[in-house]
Amino acid sequence: MSKADEARELFVEGANCAQAVLLPFARECGLDNETALRLAAGFGGGMGRMREVCGALTGIFMVAGLLYGCSDFTDKDSKDAQYALIQDLARQFKASTGTIICRDLLNLPETQVDTPVSEARTAEYYRKRPCADLVALGARIMEEYIASRRPGSDTAGGTMG
Repeated sequence: MSKADEARELFVEGANCAQAVLLPFARECGLDNETALRLAAGFGGGMGRMREVCGALTGIFMVAGLLYGCSDFTDKDSKDAQYALIQDLARQFKASTGTIICRDLLNLPETQVDTPVSEARTAEYYRKRPCADLVALGARIMEEYIASRRPGSDTAGGTMG
């Protein structure tokens, strides 16, 4: 099963968008499933259901940080390289969706106030939301990036563009 299919399945089973993207990569990132789920728990619904940056994209960022981020906060070059990677991944996501903002992806008005209470996962919920497709997209973007960095790939060691 591809990471994209796994992410879609996890979302349909009840994971939030960030959890659905991070969990398929948990082992590669050195995380057990429970830690991955807890780490991403607050990022669904566009950051705690505030409808800001899409949770699927946040999941991508978590994977990218865990796999390619720097731990030396004084290393400016590594920090800049990580920011460049994050911006490239966000551009890829936005190129496919038109935006990185949850509220816009869901066609919600700017003035809508969302409570912190999540909606029940019903057939209607899944019918009106693009989230299952968005988490699949997020996992696919990250999976392709990881594959591009493997030795022997045409773009190993390069940056995304």
